[in-house]
Amino acid sequence: MDTETLDIVIVGAGLSGINAAYRVKTELPQHSFAVLERRTEVGGTWAFWKYPGFRTDSAMSLFGFAWRPWTSDLNMAPGPLIKKYLEESVAAAGLHDKIRFGHRLASADWSSDEQRWTLRVDISTPDGTVETRIIKAWWVIFTTGYYSYEKPLPTVIPGIDRFQGRVVHPQFWDESLSYAGKRVIIIGSGATAITLLPAMAETAESVTMLQRTPSFVMTLPARDGLYDALSRFLPSSWARQLHWWIRMTLETLFVLYLRVFPASGRKLLLSEMRQQLPKGFDVERHFNPWYNPFEQRLCFCPAGDFFKALHRPGVRVVTDVIDTVTETGIQLKSGAVLDADIIVTATGLYFALLSTASVRVDGEAINDTIGNRYIWNGSMLEGLPNSGMITGYTAATWTPGADVRTKQLLKVIRHMDKTGIAAAAPYVDPAERARMGASPAVTLSSTYVRSALDRIPKVGDRKPWVYGSCWAVDMWRLLTSDVRQGMRFWGNQQRD
Repeated sequence: MDTETLDIVIVGAGLSGINAAYRVKTELPQHSFAVLERRTEVGGTWAFWKYPGFRTDSAMSLFGFAWRPWTSDLNMAPGPLIKKYLEESVAAAGLHDKIRFGHRLASADWSSDEQRWTLRVDISTPDGTVETRIIKAWWVIFTTGYYSYEKPLPTVIPGIDRFQGRVVHPQFWDESLSYAGKRVIIIGSGATAITLLPAMAETAESVTMLQRTPSFVMTLPARDGLYDALSRFLPSSWARQLHWWIRMTLETLFVLYLRVFPASGRKLLLSEMRQQLPKGFDVERHFNPWYNPFEQRLCFCPAGDFFKALHRPGVRVVTDVIDTVTETGIQLKSGAVLDADIIVTATGLYFALLSTASVRVDGEAINDTIGNRYIWNGSMLEGLPNSGMITGYTAATWTPGADVRTKQLLKVIRHMDKTGIAAAAPYVDPAERARMGASPAVTLSSTYVRSALDRIPKVGDRKPWVYGSCWAVDMWRLLTSDVRQGMRFWGNQQRD
C-alpha cells in the first residue's frame, strides 16, 4: 500500500478547512500540507444542503474570510452564492492543488513511538471503486464541523409511517420534489424551518410551520450599504477593514446586550416581531420562547421575508404537540387536525465531531470519550497529540471564531518549530481537574445539543480550558496566552 508523508493534513474543504489551508500556506510556508475532502467539490455545508431558500443567517461582511472580504452588498447570501465565493477564494489563494477530492479519512492512529499520525484514506476513483492510501502526518486538523452528513437527529414522530403523502428531511432534500399547489407542513422552529417557510410559500397552496417550542426571529437588512458609504471617503482596502470592524463591534455589543440583559432583550425582540406580524397575531403563544435569547440560536431572516410570508393566505404557525400522523395529515394533542400532501421534518442535526473517522491514540479509541475530555483554548482536545479541532461560534458569526482558533493552533506549531519539539497534547493535572468546574463546550439548550452531551467536549472555569464565544476576548487570549500552559510537550523533531 502506498505511503505518503506530509507535515499537516487538514480534514474537510468547507469554510473552516479553506480558511485553515490559507493560514497554513501563508503562515507556515515551510510545511507541506494537503486538504482531504471526501466529496467532489469544495464548500462543505454550502455544497451539501439543497432545500428551498437555503442561505446563511449571518451577515456576510463577517461570514466571509478576513483575507478575502465578501464584496457584494447582499447581506444574507443564498447557499449557491456562498459556494461560488468559496470556490473563488480557493482559486484566489492558489489552494486548489492542495485539495484532494474524493478522499475520505477512514481512520487516524497516533503513535507515540513514531510521533506521527497514520491516516488511512479511502479514495473514490472515477470507475466507482475505492482505493486505500496511507498518509503519515505530523499534525492533523479536523475542520469538518459539528454535525453528521449521514444522519439527522433521530426523532420519533408517532404514526409517520402511515402518512400517504411525501415525507422529506431538509438534510436529504430531493430537488425534483414539486410542492407547487401542495399543502405543506414543516415540523420544526429552528433556522431551517424559518428559511423553508417563505421559500415554499411562494408556490405552495398552504404552508404550516408546526412547532412544539417557539423561537426568537429577528430581521436583518437584505443589503449592507455600509461599505459603499465608507468607500466614498476612504481607499477600498481601508473601507473594507473599517467595515469589518464596525460590523464586528456591533455584533459583539448586540450579543453581549442580549446575554447580560435577557429581559430587556426579550422585550426588544418581541416588539420587533409584533410590528412585522399580521395584526392580531398571537405573538405570546407563537414567538415568546421559555428560554432567553441566545440560550438557543437566534434565528434571522433577510428583509423580514419570514414575517411577510405570514401575511399570505394559507401560511401560518401552529404551536402544539403531535398526537399522531394520519394517512392525510397530522392530528394534534389539542384535537386539531392539519391536512398535508408533504411533511418536512426539519427536526435538527446529529452532533458528531471528528467526521466519520475512527481516531485512536496509541491504540486507545477516542471517538466515544470526547465528552470526557476538556478542550484547550477552543482548538485542541485533551490527550490528542498534534491535532486540532476547528469549529466556529454558535451564538455569533461562525467564521471569526474558526479563524481565531486556527491561529491558536498555528501558534502551538510555531512554538514547536522554534524549540524543535515533536509532540504536543493538552493535559489537565488531576489536582486541577478535581478543582475545576466542567460544562459542555456548546451551551445551547437546543434538543440536538442536549441529546449529544456525551459527545461534546468539556470546558472549565479557567484558562486555557475556557471556550470563548466572543472574538475580542478570544483574540486577546490568542495574543497574550502562553502555549505552554495546559500543554505537555515531548520528543525531538526528526521529520522527513
